[in-house]
Amino acid sequence: MLRKFKKLSKIAPLPASRVKKKSSKKAGLPPGSLVHIGEKRLEKTRITVIDYDENHAIKKEVQSIEECFPFKDKASVTWINIDGLHDVEIIGKLGAHFDIHPLILEDILHTSQRPKVEDFGNYVYFVLMMLYYNDGSDKMEEEQLSIILGSNVVITFQEEGGDVFQTIRERIQNGKLRIRKGKADFLAYRLIDTVVDNYFLVLEKLEERIEFLEEKLLLDPAKEILRSIYDLRRELLSIRKSIWPLRDVINTIGKEDISLIGEPMCIYFRDIYDHLVQLIETIEIFREIISSMLETYLTHVSNKLNEVMKVLTIIATIFIPLTFIAGIYGMNFKYMPELEWKWGYAGVWCIIIVIVCCMFVYFRRKKWF
Repeated sequence: MLRKFKKLSKIAPLPASRVKKKSSKKAGLPPGSLVHIGEKRLEKTRITVIDYDENHAIKKEVQSIEECFPFKDKASVTWINIDGLHDVEIIGKLGAHFDIHPLILEDILHTSQRPKVEDFGNYVYFVLMMLYYNDGSDKMEEEQLSIILGSNVVITFQEEGGDVFQTIRERIQNGKLRIRKGKADFLAYRLIDTVVDNYFLVLEKLEERIEFLEEKLLLDPAKEILRSIYDLRRELLSIRKSIWPLRDVINTIGKEDISLIGEPMCIYFRDIYDHLVQLIETIEIFREIISSMLETYLTHVSNKLNEVMKVLTIIATIFIPLTFIAGIYGMNFKYMPELEWKWGYAGVWCIIIVIVCCMFVYFRRKKWF
């Protein structure tokens, strides 16, 4: 049990590159300048293409961005996924061929965007945060996911190779008719829905840690628990920052007429909205629990300090009359009859012992200790 707690409590702080995005690199540059602001997570940009319709599906990894250009005018649905955003030349060429506005390309490279959706007529731009737990380090990973939805193409931009879309890739390749019959807007919906569903898994992991810390807090509220509580609080704030704005984004999609999202798809996005409302409610409950845990820990520390002060006060109270007696017989007056009495020393000790016993009995009756 203790070993598990140590594992849970060792949560590394967020890397500095996730907190400080070095936005100064683009200071003074004109709008639309392509500068990658974020952490370089891959040495080489990886481009994967999946092209499918009802009858076929192909998946391949291409070596150059130019190999993706012929898919723009195909009737089948094409999913172009780009892992790694540090190579701005690739992003620039892709944007030029697919007529993506430079400001959108700038947002894709600036990896600290607030979740949003923008409709440009011939394409729709989504940005949201993808969260998942790293099984190796048992810590939450966070990265920006940008999605460009065209009439028959979906382009996704990720910071690193790992994602939560393996199930979608398998369904496309295994010939699942529902997704193979769907258009590009259905693929975009499935990508967003998978990201949102994975939020539930992240919160389940968080709930396990909260339950364990609650039990540990009641049994043995050590100093290490305070650090773990603050780590949980920090992660929960990060999750809330990713989910709360996304609710408004999905609500906009479900209510407004967006060019490339058909009317039948609106009900699917409203279902995602319901999931997000449930997630936000769960987050608020977790925030209350963590705040209560922090208050419980501080209350325990205060009570422990009060116990120590009570013991010290009792000891000091017992010694006050003893100090008074010792002070009297420590005076240097010449005529003090008790000083020359044969049993004077023993008598003083008897008086001291009687006083201590009486005070001890009194304190016990008052239930002060």
